[in-house]
Amino acid sequence: MESLDPRIVIGVLVALAVFVIAVVLTKRRRTEELRGKFGPEYERLVRERGDARHAEAELDNRVQRVKQLHLKPLSPEHRTRFAEEWRSDQARFVDDPKGAVVEADRLVADLMQVRGYPVGDFEQRAADVSVDHPHVVQNYRAAHDIADRERRGDASTEDLRKAMVHYRALFEDLLDTADAEPREVHR
Repeated sequence: MESLDPRIVIGVLVALAVFVIAVVLTKRRRTEELRGKFGPEYERLVRERGDARHAEAELDNRVQRVKQLHLKPLSPEHRTRFAEEWRSDQARFVDDPKGAVVEADRLVADLMQVRGYPVGDFEQRAADVSVDHPHVVQNYRAAHDIADRERRGDASTEDLRKAMVHYRALFEDLLDTADAEPREVHR
């Protein structure tokens, strides 16, 4: 059997090394893109799924799912109506914190529906909204958790106040009236 030309072996090894480096760099770039786009939601999902590969696959699936939705901006009439309803609900908090939180949850769900988000179960709503509003989805999760605790009688008035703050962050983002800067999670 004839021996291989060392130049060919070296050429194949160099090509293989370049290929491996390109794959690693592409994956690293994709990870950084997803981490940058989804922020805290990326980290939460990595912890929940146990590894970045599964979390990234889920985030990619979310992006593809939301691309299929027919999301739309609010009409001026809807924007005005929702803003007025929110102001009314915030004022209600003083006399009826529990009722205000229930109403805030309903308002957010209604606003999502008008914008074109499906309003099925909470986890799917949160996953969908995380694609375009990744910096406030954590607020939504926190508010929903407090609302669930309130339904069990385990939420204090201070907890309910925090829920309203969390709902407001998402509400303003969905309403498109807040600053261009993403809102951070309020603890």
